[in-house]
This record gives sequence, C-alpha cells and structure tokens, in this order.
Amino acid sequence: MSGKEADVYVVRCGNEIRCAKVYKEAAKRNFKKAAQYTEGRKVKNSRRQRAMEKGSKFGRQEQEKIWQNAEVDALYLLAGADVRVPEPYGMLDGVLLMELITKDGEVAPRLGDIQMTEMEAISNFAIVMQDVVRMLCVGTVHGDLSEFNVLLDDYGPVIIDLPQAVNAAANNNAKSMLMRDVQNMVTYFGQFDPYLHETKFGQEIWHLFEEGKLRPDTVLTGEFIDTTPDADVGAVQRQIKEAYEEEQRRLERLRENEA
Repeated sequence: MSGKEADVYVVRCGNEIRCAKVYKEAAKRNFKKAAQYTEGRKVKNSRRQRAMEKGSKFGRQEQEKIWQNAEVDALYLLAGADVRVPEPYGMLDGVLLMELITKDGEVAPRLGDIQMTEMEAISNFAIVMQDVVRMLCVGTVHGDLSEFNVLLDDYGPVIIDLPQAVNAAANNNAKSMLMRDVQNMVTYFGQFDPYLHETKFGQEIWHLFEEGKLRPDTVLTGEFIDTTPDADVGAVQRQIKEAYEEEQRRLERLRENEA
C-alpha cells in the first residue's frame, strides 16, 4: 500500500512474514503542515540543531532522519506502555521493519474498510480511548489518528502510523491534536453508536492530564463540565480605553513641554 508519507510492503524475513515501511523523500511526501508536528523535537548535537533551524541541506537531511526515527522511538515507547501498536524490529536506510498485523490469517483491515455492530463499536472505541490515555500518560499524542490509522486484528484495534507523534509537553499544538484525534474516533464509531456524538472524551482526557490525574487505567466517563469562567470582555475594553487615554495625556504633556 502507498500512503502519504511511505510505501508499505509485506516481506519475508527467514521463516517470518513481516511488514516493511519505506519512507518517501520529503519532497514526495504529502503530509500537510509538518512543522506543527516537529515543533519541540530537539537533537543533542548543537551543530545539527542550528543546521535544522537554518534549513540548510545538511539540516534538512537531519530533519528527515528525525522524522523517520520518530516512529521507531514512538513504537518502542508505546509498546512499553501497553499500547496496542505493531512490534518494531528496527530501522535501516529509511526502511522500518515491524510486525505484520493480521486478522483471520490475512493482512488486518483498517477501521475505515469495515462495518461493525453497535456493541462491537462500543467495545473497540473503549479500547482506542484507553490507548489514547496510555499514550498521553507517557507524554505522546498521535496527531493523525483516524479510521485509516487503526487496524483491526483478531483481538481488537491496533494503532499505526506514528512518525508525526508529538511530545505533549513540548508541542504547543498537542492539545488541539489530541482533541482532533479523539473527535475523529467519535465521528467514525458514532456511525454505529450515535450516543458517542454526545460525549466529551477529548475534553475529559486533556483536563485530567493537565490536572496531573490521568493514569493508564483511568476509567473515562465521556462527561466534562467546563468550569473556566467566561472572559470579562467589558473589563478588557475598559482597560484598553484607560491605557489609550493615559497615552494621550502623556503625549499632550510632551507637546506642552516642547512648546
């Protein structure tokens, strides 16, 4: 299969059948607004970091390595956090070798390619949300989660495609990406269980994360009440007016002194 950032092949490794993901060159990738996803990614070598910031040829090459290695790092991190992701076997020359996810002996389908009952949707949605929670507990947001980045094997959903995964603490876009990831899942599973459209899982998850109360085994309710007070627009306008009037008085005093 060919995706927006890579081509994926079924390959043989000795007696094992695995998956090889071959990343496309940056110029051939169709991943929009990549800068939003790479924000906060740093390298230990200051020379490389400066080259990346300047956008030199060497810097672009280093940025490309970071983009590709990000998925390997994320897979190892998330597997260790009990998130259902393919098992990685290593990266070499822009090729990621990993577990081939199967269902009934065949390559596992994407969520977007199947139909399910309401009960199946409820169960699979709960698994995905729990994995979203586990990801955030280790500081990671998928950033591009949709029905096309989740496979369904014999045991349930498996999350794939992670080169754009972001650090929740270092990326200013992490909250909006988390909200979008969850909303994409609500929209998809809501086809089979309309009640999901009334839930607020994204807001609940992020609120618990910000409060330091999110745990890998947190039981979600889908309910959230925003207690943030509304902005006092009138007060802001009064402050602006007062600042403007004070500035006018200051300029008037300057003119009088000059005269």
